[in-house]
Amino acid sequence: MFDAKKEVEGIVQFIRDYYEKGHLKGAVLGISGGKDSGVVAALFCKALGPENVVGITMPCHTTEECARDAQLVAEKYGFELINIDLSEAFDAFHRQIEGLNAREEDLRNSDINFKPRLRMATNYYVAAWYSALKGGTYLVAGTSNLCELYVGYFTKGGDSTYDIGVLNEYTVEEVIKIGEYLEVPEKVLYKTPNDDLSSLTDEDKLGVKYSEIAAYIHGEEVSPEAREKIERLHASAAHKFHIPTYHRCA
Repeated sequence: MFDAKKEVEGIVQFIRDYYEKGHLKGAVLGISGGKDSGVVAALFCKALGPENVVGITMPCHTTEECARDAQLVAEKYGFELINIDLSEAFDAFHRQIEGLNAREEDLRNSDINFKPRLRMATNYYVAAWYSALKGGTYLVAGTSNLCELYVGYFTKGGDSTYDIGVLNEYTVEEVIKIGEYLEVPEKVLYKTPNDDLSSLTDEDKLGVKYSEIAAYIHGEEVSPEAREKIERLHASAAHKFHIPTYHRCA
């Protein structure tokens, strides 16, 4: 049986040990208003103290609901939450691309992936800023879970980029159980997962349920359709898992 209390204690000790060994100070993370970032924020506040955690909301032509839900998390755990609207930066870049006579339909996937890349650049900018401001190193915390990572549901150079990850080996259901133990606001914890970048939920975009991905990972029975989809997603994302590096001849 999954023991959320034990897992939280292990994660918190992992964070504390890593920070002590590296003489580090704080953490920065994007707060989307979803369960993963809510749970990660709670874990880092518990490990480092809320005074050493900075959350960032980064709207980019997205809904206001996410910012409101992010505020619920910040108020619950007492960490600083700053807002950096990336809409103008995105538009300025997009105007340059449009000047190259690019067709809108050809840019759709580029646009979707550019937003998380802008957000991660912002996370690192703020981490460097707060490292100078507070006189100690702030790391960028990742928020991806095992189900997302297994099927490659992340953006290279975007949400795949971070300094420390704590949910990488937990399925969506396990993340929720950890969130329940940490008392993450229910509106955030049980919200239907979506990237706030398109009109589709995560499961709509993937074509498979997170519960099916978790079952597959754990070696449990899933439908032939789900198995085929999961294996195809995992295989097609192979380029995201390992960067090929040529090794020169001796």
